[in-house]
Amino acid sequence: MLRRLAELRGPAVPPRPLDARALAALAANPGCRRRALLDGAGVDKGALAQALGAPAAFGRSQFAFVRGHAFESRVKADGGAELVRLLSEQLGHKPPEPDEVDVPELTAAGPEGRTARTALALRQATGAGRWALLDHPMLALTIAGTPAYLEPDAVVVGPDGGWTVVEIKSFAMIDGAADAAKVGAAARQAAVYALALRGVADRLAAGRVSEQALLVCPKDFSNLPTAALIDLRKPLATTRRQLSRLVRVEEIAAGLPEGVCFDPDRPAAELAAAVAAVPAAYAPDCLAGCELAFHCRERARQAGLVERLGRSVRAELGGLATVESVLAAAGGDGGDPDDPAVAALRRAAALRAEALGREAAPCR
Repeated sequence: MLRRLAELRGPAVPPRPLDARALAALAANPGCRRRALLDGAGVDKGALAQALGAPAAFGRSQFAFVRGHAFESRVKADGGAELVRLLSEQLGHKPPEPDEVDVPELTAAGPEGRTARTALALRQATGAGRWALLDHPMLALTIAGTPAYLEPDAVVVGPDGGWTVVEIKSFAMIDGAADAAKVGAAARQAAVYALALRGVADRLAAGRVSEQALLVCPKDFSNLPTAALIDLRKPLATTRRQLSRLVRVEEIAAGLPEGVCFDPDRPAAELAAAVAAVPAAYAPDCLAGCELAFHCRERARQAGLVERLGRSVRAELGGLATVESVLAAAGGDGGDPDDPAVAALRRAAALRAEALGREAAPCR
């Protein structure tokens, strides 16, 4: 299977590792076999989109990266004393002294070694009765048959044996509140980390993963850190359910024609045919999190698919898969009159015509 995945991305192309952001996006759209296969095979979707002539228009600027790195370093300074203080205050505990916070060494060779070292550090910290800060631990999670190695900003182990995921973000928290969309994205990402942590806790038969994550952001318009707890119960349940629905990568790969390859150095026409061989589930939400979204949107437009109007619209239209079939049904030229979606469309067309003061006519 590993050989097959290497053939899909190109023998000379190194695999691109899955991260929590990609897994959160997969969980949000589990029906997209295209993304599941490309992410599982380690294909660089950004380079692929560039080769297809539809590069992604999003990404993190170098300035934002430097600012975020500087803020994270400040939060974790002095052995993580400030970070643990923020968490203890949120939990209603007495903040520990700097020398009461352990920072175990997590260096090891390769992701497998770092994962094992993280598990060992968690086991030792859980029974110590002290605060411990795991700075950039490595966690493993198997998704659709593909292993993913995840690196949260931090995990804090409390004296009571609780494990808390920490998300450090560079967007501001103004008057104790941050942008809801950004907080939601952080919660989904933290849920992936918490899911991986639960796997470690189950294997060790030790530790308790908190259903809350600590979100640390700059306070107001300063560079001073402030924090809030975010509830992970709903994101955890959603992420677990959606990831479990993903078809295994080998099953998708088995259905592809021989010779399919996503090497960005191949001709654009060949790449377009390879991408088209894998079914997609495009939705406007993809524009915020998938490098191939612009390519998929253009193909959806060319085919006249209703998916480009959004998941809620697609769900309401039932078996009407194209804009042309929707317009025909609304105008009385197609569709089953007993279909609730068709009946609703014709009623809407009649109301529109009545509001405009003319007889109902086909919505062309």
